[in-house]
Amino acid sequence: MLIRPTGEDFRTIGFFLGRIFVVVALTGLVPVVWAAAAGEWHPLGSFLVMVGVFAVLGFAGIRLAPSTRRLEWSHGMVVVALVWLLVPAIGSIPFALSGHFADPLDAFFDAMSGLTTTGLTLVHDLDHLASSLNFWRHWLHFLGGQGIIIAALSLFAAGGGLTLYYGEARDERIFPSVTSTARFIWAVALAHLIAGVAVLSFVGVAVLGFGIRRAVFHGLLVFFAGFDTGGFTPQSTSLGYYHSAVFESVAAVLMVAGALSFGVHYALWRRRGREVLANLETRTILTTFGLTLAITLLGLAATGVYTSVFGLTRQGFFQVLSAHTGTGFATVPAGELATWGGLAFGGMAIAMALGGMGSSTSGGVKALRIGLTFKTITNQVKRVLLPEGAVVGSGYVQSGRKHLTAELSQTVMTVSLLYVALFFIGAGVGLAYGIPLDHALFESVSAGASVGLSVGVTDAAMPVLLEVTYILQMWAGRLEFVAVFALFGFFVAWVRGR
Repeated sequence: MLIRPTGEDFRTIGFFLGRIFVVVALTGLVPVVWAAAAGEWHPLGSFLVMVGVFAVLGFAGIRLAPSTRRLEWSHGMVVVALVWLLVPAIGSIPFALSGHFADPLDAFFDAMSGLTTTGLTLVHDLDHLASSLNFWRHWLHFLGGQGIIIAALSLFAAGGGLTLYYGEARDERIFPSVTSTARFIWAVALAHLIAGVAVLSFVGVAVLGFGIRRAVFHGLLVFFAGFDTGGFTPQSTSLGYYHSAVFESVAAVLMVAGALSFGVHYALWRRRGREVLANLETRTILTTFGLTLAITLLGLAATGVYTSVFGLTRQGFFQVLSAHTGTGFATVPAGELATWGGLAFGGMAIAMALGGMGSSTSGGVKALRIGLTFKTITNQVKRVLLPEGAVVGSGYVQSGRKHLTAELSQTVMTVSLLYVALFFIGAGVGLAYGIPLDHALFESVSAGASVGLSVGVTDAAMPVLLEVTYILQMWAGRLEFVAVFALFGFFVAWVRGR
């Protein structure tokens, strides 16, 4: 029997939603300052409206403080799922008022794409978008990559922080305290921000010939999208705009950094290189990247898209790295990417689906699940082939020596299958609208795995149902399903419970 949520349940959820909205309102002041400094008065007004809505809802939620502020597991999951729906909805206000989107749904699509670090976009005339609005697109990447809940936990310690942390698809605590772990994650991000923007700006001035202001602007936005594996860029032609192998190389380093788990970052900071190399996730992602790169390069060589070895290797390597890290940067147009076909197309789709490491800014199934899945299958085969009673090792290295239990294996397989189902659902909707199977599957994987590479299916003219499908895929894929199911269950209990 379903138990109907009580008023106390709603007050608890509202209270924690309110606290998080206040934090988001504070982060929304950054584009307000940017717009004021740039003299962009129309965007400034829309940002003030957005911040005002967040602030009003935030303080209204805080006033709903329950008699007991203990956040239960179900409450935390519902809070996370609602935050990742409502923040992009409210955060899309500046986009909707900008005149660069056909309707509010398109604006919501871009806000969801930004927050989930996907990078698919429906913006019109990106090259002439106000700088503050362009900054807001990329600032959403930064907030989503580190995690909105992580930002909130960094500023306040609250009971129930653990369930909020796990609800946002984080499964690795670097320190015993969730708050300390959250602050470390933001410290890593800020350290990379300083270094990444400095190097990209230097390349912009020294190699591309940009002025200092322009170089810093592009460096800042490309950093947000690269380190947070987002995929938005200041220009409509993505990284192809820069025509620079040096700039691409710096962006590639940021993409790799973003795809690494924050646990690996901590180990590298503590100079524990051997521990990182022994890590199951590290070995898995190196193996899968090598395999998908080989498949893609063979496919490109077979189709003859590129006549030179340098062109084939450069374009193939960068696109596969972008796909596997879940970034979505491209150095070739969507129309050219659509002509790859065959093995190259398959290699790219597989790379997108696999994704980066767990507890990183990347999306997809994640390398740890892939590694544990293969280890589970290997152990099962060994049990069949070895003599009865033989002991099969079930240990693996992931931030220390761990044991692969039957429960963990089942969880890993379940989430992996849910991702596969998510990809096929999106592809099915695309097929229903007459999109070719390979293109429909590619775009669906890109949305569900939070990548952002496109072969041209995602545009302002696509059907509304397909657009809504991609929005839901980005949302569910970024939260890795649990929080989404919890919200659905809470709603059902509210409607049908006793």
